[in-house]
Amino acid sequence: MGAALQPLSDVPLRLAPPLTLALFLLPVLAGLAGTLLPAFGYLPALGGMHLSLQPWRDLFAWPGLVSALRLTVTSGLLATAIALTLALALAAAAQHSRLLRRAQSALPFLLAPPHAAMAIGFAFLVAPSGWLARLVSPALTGWAQPPDWLILQDPLGLALTCGLVLKEAPYLLLMVLAGLNQIDAERQLIVARSLGYGRLQAWLKVILPQLYPQIRLPVYAVLAFALSVVDVAIILGPGAPPPLGPQILTWASDPDLSRSFTASAAAMLQLGIVLLAIALLRGLEGLASVLGRRRIGDGNRGVLLDLTIPLWRGLAGGIALIAALALLALMLWSCAAAWPWPAALPQRWSLRTWLAQAVALADPLGSTLLIGGLATGAALCLALACLEHEARHGVRPTQRALWLLYLPLLVPQTAFLFGLQVLLVRLGLDGGLLAVTWSHMTFVLPYLFLALADPWRHFDPRLAQTAASLGAGPWRRFLRIKLPLLLRPLLFAAAIGFAVSVGQYLPTLFAGAGRIATLTTEAVTLSGGSNRRILAVFALAQAALPLLGFALALGLPALIHRRRAAMRMPA
Repeated sequence: MGAALQPLSDVPLRLAPPLTLALFLLPVLAGLAGTLLPAFGYLPALGGMHLSLQPWRDLFAWPGLVSALRLTVTSGLLATAIALTLALALAAAAQHSRLLRRAQSALPFLLAPPHAAMAIGFAFLVAPSGWLARLVSPALTGWAQPPDWLILQDPLGLALTCGLVLKEAPYLLLMVLAGLNQIDAERQLIVARSLGYGRLQAWLKVILPQLYPQIRLPVYAVLAFALSVVDVAIILGPGAPPPLGPQILTWASDPDLSRSFTASAAAMLQLGIVLLAIALLRGLEGLASVLGRRRIGDGNRGVLLDLTIPLWRGLAGGIALIAALALLALMLWSCAAAWPWPAALPQRWSLRTWLAQAVALADPLGSTLLIGGLATGAALCLALACLEHEARHGVRPTQRALWLLYLPLLVPQTAFLFGLQVLLVRLGLDGGLLAVTWSHMTFVLPYLFLALADPWRHFDPRLAQTAASLGAGPWRRFLRIKLPLLLRPLLFAAAIGFAVSVGQYLPTLFAGAGRIATLTTEAVTLSGGSNRRILAVFALAQAALPLLGFALALGLPALIHRRRAAMRMPA
């Protein structure tokens, strides 16, 4: 009887992989189709009854197109290159050192604040009247008034590039550290160093060729995001003309519905830019592989390269310091009653702004918590079901499946969210909680799954086998053995998923049809105003939620297992 029922208990697990793929790929594929057709003039709901190239003519007739493309490409490529260089250089310069262990401990708190909150804090820090200028004025600068410098929203997009690097470098460092766990880096470095190679040269010749395939898809995801980002570009990028992403949003939100066709064409153009950039990067990888094979055997020990180690460590420390100061600037402005120039700190402190905005904060805060909790919970259930299916049936995802998992991160959001909105309107789901939660889950699931997969797959099977020998069934082993032992990585993955949901801007706007406000949408909207105190309150609230999530993920397992030291498994 039990043997006959055993396959039935695995039916939900067998359905989990196809169900998961359908739930997070359907919005992407349907959205792409719903954006592609209007890009060529076909959208009957708006009067487009025939295929046409008119949307492309309107797009190419826009006077700001060349400047928008230049800003998009230069800021995206430069931010990706700098972030990747810093992540690799720090890992190479500080491997097996106390500095790298400290950086690894600080990563959750650098990754937790959403892009918009970090961008706002960075703006408060580096603006002509920002905190950095106040700290050195007038003693070191002689400035009696803030300088008339165009630092934020500069025409070259340098502030936008720096804002992206602040977030993407820690993320890529996390991916590098995860990739290093897949190779025997320490032993290989010891062998290379014993042959006279310098630390950096040994890392470049021995470790990097094995590591890069492990982080290729995360690098592509960062490149796609940097080339299509909207919220950070609105806060830090120029506005006349803006990068392509914000301009697409402007056209898509225009009361003149004919602009939707132009927005679709621009979204397809942005998709083409991202795909071309990924293809070019793939070509550069091939070229680097060919040249690298020649360099590996040239006998150059590269000892002089080690002289740059203090530089890379200093740059990494500088990024962490700037990120911390940006968050601190949000705290200061949110509690500042009076902060005249050039005072380094507020002259009077008050919680009046928090109290005055309590009612305005309530609805966006509630929506953020509810949507984030639902999206993370649903993604966590799907990820657990897929991973448990792998464990029970001895299957592992192929490289093709990994590409599918990354698909929502490799396709620009503007390229499919407009089409998804059209689909939701036809289904009568637009503007509702279900639609927004579903759109958030599309982006939460890949990050959550990737964070949980490695700890789950490295779970010692002998523990479950011992429980089975004592008569425990598969579900009892899952609930009583696996979940308690993997509680910390499970909560850490959930914290990552929640942080991703809190930071979603475009999915909330499009799926919510402007009727659901979250802390992110409110913070980005307020960034165009002049009241720094109110903006700081919303941005700090937005940053605080993911930080609280990570704090709970780190603290709850220690509290629950405080009398069981052996169960405090690392995340």
